[in-house]
Amino acid sequence: MNIGAAAERSGLPPKTIRYYEDIGLLKADRAANGYRDYSQEDVHRLRFVQRARSLGFSVEECRQLLSLYADRSRASADVKAIATEKLGEIDRKIAELTELRGVLGHLVENCHGDARPECPIIDGLSGKTEGHEAA
Repeated sequence: MNIGAAAERSGLPPKTIRYYEDIGLLKADRAANGYRDYSQEDVHRLRFVQRARSLGFSVEECRQLLSLYADRSRASADVKAIATEKLGEIDRKIAELTELRGVLGHLVENCHGDARPECPIIDGLSGKTEGHEAA
């Protein structure tokens, strides 16, 4: 199938599919006319990468996961190790965002939001708010 059909079936834009091919994440065959020729297995791999990317896996992590996917003698522990590391990264990001939300929430709560020039948000961003320095 051509790239348009592969794009439609995978839910990815042709530009993304070309990019994945350029970086070696996917290798499409070439038809006699030189155009890319994608198989149903290629579409399945594209969907695999799309789902992995939507869960926050990097392109390199997707490469590792695809390699494990293709390896029928793989140990599920190898796959779990990659997913566990990603879960830890997500937990760290959640903690960081929760802290940032707390600091910004405090600044917003303490701003009068009126015509006066005094503004705890500006003070906080400039580092003048004691105990709540800007990140």
